[in-house]
Amino acid sequence: MKLTEHLERSGYIMDADIPWKEMGDGTRRKILGYEPQMLMMRNAFDAGTIGQRHSHPHVQSSYVMSGRFEITIGDRTEALGAGDSFLVPSDVVHAADCIEAGEIIEVFTPIRSEFV
Repeated sequence: MKLTEHLERSGYIMDADIPWKEMGDGTRRKILGYEPQMLMMRNAFDAGTIGQRHSHPHVQSSYVMSGRFEITIGDRTEALGAGDSFLVPSDVVHAADCIEAGEIIEVFTPIRSEFV
């Protein structure tokens, strides 16, 4: 069942029903829910994955579920692990480098329409 069908049917999304999308760069993602002003997704990273430095107009709030990451926001880099979180303001250059395989939940506002 497609995510849009889940949302239309009930508003509930069951993780087991949503397939991973392989990104081909040591990461894969699942869209967990969205509406015009917000998108939430789950990202899995292989150890050693180096995130591309990038920016976007969306505000991003992220929660590290597992693993170890070096998160760069602007000119500051911090080591984060399970239970830590970070916030990326609009248009700020940032990246996630994966030190130990893990997962991050990311929420964007407004929706990142290129992901759905």
